[in-house]
Amino acid sequence: MERAEQCYLRLLETAPTHVEALQFVAARHLARGELKRAIAMLGVARQAQPDDPGTLHQLGAAQSAAGDWQGAVDNLKRCLELAPRAFVVRLRLGVALEQLGLSHDALVAYVAAVNTAQASGRWLSDATTAPGLRAAVKHAMDGIDRGRRQLFDAVLQPLRQRYGASGMTRVEQCLAIYLGEQPLAPPDPRQRPKFLYFPGVPSQPYYPRERFPWQAGLEAGATAIREELQAVLSQSRDLESFLRTDSPQATAELLRSSGTEGAAWDAYFFHRHGERYDEHAAACPRTAALLDALPLAYVREHSPETLYSVLRPGTHILPHRGVTNTRLVTHLPLIVPADCALRVGGEVHEWQAGRCVTFDDTFEHEAWNRSGETRVVLILDCWNPDLTEIERVAVADLVGAIGDFNRECELPTSTG
Repeated sequence: MERAEQCYLRLLETAPTHVEALQFVAARHLARGELKRAIAMLGVARQAQPDDPGTLHQLGAAQSAAGDWQGAVDNLKRCLELAPRAFVVRLRLGVALEQLGLSHDALVAYVAAVNTAQASGRWLSDATTAPGLRAAVKHAMDGIDRGRRQLFDAVLQPLRQRYGASGMTRVEQCLAIYLGEQPLAPPDPRQRPKFLYFPGVPSQPYYPRERFPWQAGLEAGATAIREELQAVLSQSRDLESFLRTDSPQATAELLRSSGTEGAAWDAYFFHRHGERYDEHAAACPRTAALLDALPLAYVREHSPETLYSVLRPGTHILPHRGVTNTRLVTHLPLIVPADCALRVGGEVHEWQAGRCVTFDDTFEHEAWNRSGETRVVLILDCWNPDLTEIERVAVADLVGAIGDFNRECELPTSTG
């Protein structure tokens, strides 16, 4: 290392802005605790190549060691603009932000760092974490646990004050399960939500019709809904792929064809992730009016999801699970050829035109159309009827806050 340093120093005599040489010699100064000399050399390197991520990272680390936390933040942020998947840089940014007293910004940086690292198979254990980073990674993970608890506690605090602790007991348990403080242990082992489990409600694949008195009005409107559907089907350009992907691999993971045509699952949305499709509602006013009158599960940027679900001949929607048992899925079958069915939790249901079926999609479920005709059902989300009004408000606030936080951390925000 000493001989290499001497060679680089000689190189710098003739090429004083040689970035590789400046970085190497600066690293040697850092190793000896010569922080000012290291920062000076890295400043020259940055001036020579302002957008070199390696220089920006090294300079931010040196400034952190010198206690120049604002300078470190500036350079580490610029580095991440150029190399957004550099998880060690995100970790060091979190440390610098924490030192500046910016606890929420530090939490966001730590979450993004850990998520990016673990997606690459790193920081899953001591064996997958560089020894020099283990203490910092553990500190970040502890900070994530504390920070998320404080963040979501603050979301629920106004509801605790308004309704009292007794009305929030199951919500508190739900949050503890989401944060990993309590185990997820549904009474039925077939039930495994991908996102949020709400405890203390019945665990069952299908829900009895008498729990949903509003279904009678929806079924009474089935003929009008079907008429508007036929107009939509005659203009197939208004349909879109339910999966919203052009990737054959992504499609193959959920759809399979049992016929000569390719698998296709199309949709005509009235709501998606809580967004209302006003043009579609205007084109199908009777359907939209019936949906607007229902107790749909409204959660900002997440739900409801309402649509004509169009399953083409020979298409099989492969087994999958939904995100949360706080809301249930209802189908109103509109066009049902023979040899079409739904299976939830291993129990098969054959659709009957005009007759609703409601199920908990956190149980593994699948659907198929083995006929030579198109199958269409109206799909909508409704609240689980075993949640109280207070609990529905709390879940909506909590899920909205989780989505906001995930977006800040550059994580997937869709939970429905």
